[in-house]
Amino acid sequence: MVRVIGGLKLIKGFLLLATGLGALKFLNRDLAGTLQSWLEAWNADPDNQYLDALLSKLMRLDAHDLALVATGAIFYAVVFLVEGAGLLLAKHWAEVLTVIVTASFIPLELYHLAHHFSAMKVGVIVVNAAILIYLAWRLRNRQRVAHS
Repeated sequence: MVRVIGGLKLIKGFLLLATGLGALKFLNRDLAGTLQSWLEAWNADPDNQYLDALLSKLMRLDAHDLALVATGAIFYAVVFLVEGAGLLLAKHWAEVLTVIVTASFIPLELYHLAHHFSAMKVGVIVVNAAILIYLAWRLRNRQRVAHS
C-alpha cells in the first residue's frame, strides 16, 4: 500500500511540475490567443460550461499571477516527488514527511470545501484522510514493535 501511495505522490508531483513549467512558459506571452488557437485546433465545444469557467479563470491571470502559480506548483511538485520517491524506496522518513504534509493540507482542503463545495473536493479529502490514517497507523505500530 505504501508503494501505491508513493506512486500517486509521484504522479501528482509530475503533474504539478508540468503545470508549473507550463505557467512559466506563458509568462509575458499572449495566453488568451494561445488558448483560443488550441480550442480551435481541438474543436472544443464553445458552450461547455466547465471549459468556459476554466478559461474565465485563466484569462484573468496576469504575469505576476502566473509567476505565483508556477512557483507554488514547482514547490509542491518537489515536495510530492520527494515523498513519492521516498515511499517507493520504503524510507521511514518519507512516511513521516507524508503524514506531516498530508495533515497540513487537510485544514486548507476543508476551508475550500466549505466555500466551494464539490464532490471532487470531498473525494480528495477522503483519500488524503485515508492516506494520513493509514500511514499514521503504520508509524504507530512500527514504534510499538520497536519499544517491545
